[in-house]
Amino acid sequence: MNYSELIQNRRSVRTFDGRSIEADVLRDILGYAQKADNPYGQNIEWKILSAKNDGVSSAVIVGTDTFIAGKMKRTKHAEEAFGYSFEKVVLYAQSLGIGTTWIAGTMTRPAFEKAVQLGGDEVLPCVSPLGYAAKKMSVRETMMRAGIKADTRLGFSELFFDGSFAKPLAPEKAGEIKQALELVRLSPSAVNKQPWRAVIDGERVHFYEKHSKGYVTDGWDTQKIDMGIALYHFVCGFEETGKKPAVILAEPDIPHEDDMEYIATVAVN
Repeated sequence: MNYSELIQNRRSVRTFDGRSIEADVLRDILGYAQKADNPYGQNIEWKILSAKNDGVSSAVIVGTDTFIAGKMKRTKHAEEAFGYSFEKVVLYAQSLGIGTTWIAGTMTRPAFEKAVQLGGDEVLPCVSPLGYAAKKMSVRETMMRAGIKADTRLGFSELFFDGSFAKPLAPEKAGEIKQALELVRLSPSAVNKQPWRAVIDGERVHFYEKHSKGYVTDGWDTQKIDMGIALYHFVCGFEETGKKPAVILAEPDIPHEDDMEYIATVAVN
């Protein structure tokens, strides 16, 4: 897959054209999902669900009744692992011409949890519809996208830093990781909050989460899912240069504000 092209061209799809997805395409997506690993080695159990067979739905989705859902054990780094693996699935579906969008708060959660037989120590973080995008967005979707400014992103130097948070990184100073950082900048996030920040420290890139209020419930941090997405975008973007980056946990001694939390480091040597 051409990851840069997929990420640059992708948008969240909430309005579908009503066509059913071929059974072999759904099997292909599910098979890919079952192999979608993550740097944390955490397992995710995937299911394709439908309104007809499983009673699942979302009030913001029009034109498809098909969804993909993933459940996993509720453990440390589960959020980042889920975001990393699910974004792999999202981009793969896009490569097949299938539209998706991340859904957490607008699904019929009890119905989805029942359909995946959610255990007491498990969590169902997000789901996504699967379908063919309609030629025209619904009025509701248009208003939703406008409300969260879905097509805007923070500037490069607002997100990325050179050695410390005191020194913003200019795009022309990013060198061979510039494209990978740009793919991070284009990552989707809950209500488009864009919580990722990164400090470039020689051959290591340290990722931090800039917390927004209201995204941590009962110890579960939704924005860490966004961080998993951003990590995956960086890794697959840098791999396109022919290198093999590695995600590690090695928090550096870099001063930061109280609303910042270290997430992971990507070694790019």
